[in-house]
Amino acid sequence: MTDGIILAYLGAALAVGLAGSGSAIGVGIAGTTGAGIMTEDPGKFGLVLILTAIPGTQGFYGLIVGFLVLTKIGIFSGSPESLAIDQGLQILNACLPIAIAGFFSAIYQGKTSAGSIGLIARRPEEAGKAIILPAMVETYAVLSLLISILMLNGISI
Repeated sequence: MTDGIILAYLGAALAVGLAGSGSAIGVGIAGTTGAGIMTEDPGKFGLVLILTAIPGTQGFYGLIVGFLVLTKIGIFSGSPESLAIDQGLQILNACLPIAIAGFFSAIYQGKTSAGSIGLIARRPEEAGKAIILPAMVETYAVLSLLISILMLNGISI
């Protein structure tokens, strides 16, 4: 196995691992608040579920980038490419936007979702506003996904 392949694997692992970890933390934050709200009003389950699930999207974005990396280096075809170190570094660097922004945005989206769950606990008629607030945090995860994909597509193997 070449050093370039090892760096590409590291990039894929960071994209999936950090974005997924951030999502797990964010969903946990929102879920904890949601569980508390549902002890008082189980009828709010649908809205709580939506707001709790929103921070999980970053984990999917990291997974997409991880799959793109593995596809690019030929893992799924059964014969991985031999990558030079600079190619491996390019792939690693292309994975960093979704790895880093995905991690942090998922956590802050979980906090925003928790606040929004508090909003619907007191004012259920404000559900639309409650969903928009964590969706605004999502913008930055989508931008990081986009730049990671664009960077990956610009790498010649």
